[in-house]
Amino acid sequence: MIRCHLSRLMGEQKMNIADVARETGLNRNTVTLLYKETATRVDLDSIEKLCLLFGCEVGDLFELVKMNGGNSQTAVRTKTKRQQ
Repeated sequence: MIRCHLSRLMGEQKMNIADVARETGLNRNTVTLLYKETATRVDLDSIEKLCLLFGCEVGDLFELVKMNGGNSQTAVRTKTKRQQ
């Protein structure tokens, strides 16, 4: 499963959904879906705009979480090269 850390990044910058939508030009619904981690697909253009806004890398915005045995309650986070 892919985790989106938009809500954390927004909290660190004290931004709300309207602020992010206005600054990036993204549709408010797109930002809301990412914030709530309910988006099923994201355009590369949207990812680029968010990374530019927050001054982060794609790996800071998204994280791959491997599931143990298909159990959605137990997750193992993968380490990026930067974290190792």
